[in-house]
Amino acid sequence: MFIIKKKYFFYIDNIKNFDLNLIKKSSKAYVIYRNKSYIKLKNIKKIIKFRKLCKSKNIKFFIANDIKLYKDTKADGLYLSAYNKNIYKNLPLIGSAHNYREIDQKIKQGCNTIIFSRLFKTNYKMKKNFYGLVRFNLINQKNNFKLSPLGGINHSNLLKLNLVNCDGLAFLSAAKKKPAISNRLF
Repeated sequence: MFIIKKKYFFYIDNIKNFDLNLIKKSSKAYVIYRNKSYIKLKNIKKIIKFRKLCKSKNIKFFIANDIKLYKDTKADGLYLSAYNKNIYKNLPLIGSAHNYREIDQKIKQGCNTIIFSRLFKTNYKMKKNFYGLVRFNLINQKNNFKLSPLGGINHSNLLKLNLVNCDGLAFLSAAKKKPAISNRLF
C-alpha cells in the first residue's frame, strides 16, 4: 500500500547523505536544507551544485532560516523554523509550528505551508509530547490552513498516514535511517 499526498518534505542537514534518486515523483518533493554550522565558500559551491541537481529533477529546494544563503543559492524558497520570528515579503515560505500560537505566527509571516510537529511519539529524551492522529486531525480541521505533519514517522506507522487529513508529509530522521520509506510514498 502507498501513501499518496500532494507534497513530501525532506529535511536534510548534509547534502552528501541524501540520495535524490530515491525520490520518484519529484514534482511533489521539497528538500529543506538545514545548515547548523558556518558555511565556507567551498561548501556554498557544493550547495549550489546540489540545488541545480534538484532543479534538474524538478525538486523544490528550500533553505532554512538563512536569507543570505537563500539568495546565494537561488533556492526555491525559505523555511522558517518555529523560533524564527522574522517577516520576509514576497518569498515562498514554509513554516514550522508546535502549537496554536506558532501556527498563528506562521500565518501572519505569510507561510504558504506549515509543518506541524509531532504527530507520533518520538525517541527524543527532551521531547516526549505528541499529538496523535485524532488530535492532529482536530487541530487541522479547526484551521483554515492545511498543516503537514512531522515527527515520529517510521516504517511501523507509515500506513497510519492515510488517516491523516493533510496535503503533505514531512520527514526528518525516517528518510535518513530508512531510505526505503520514500519508495512507499508515491
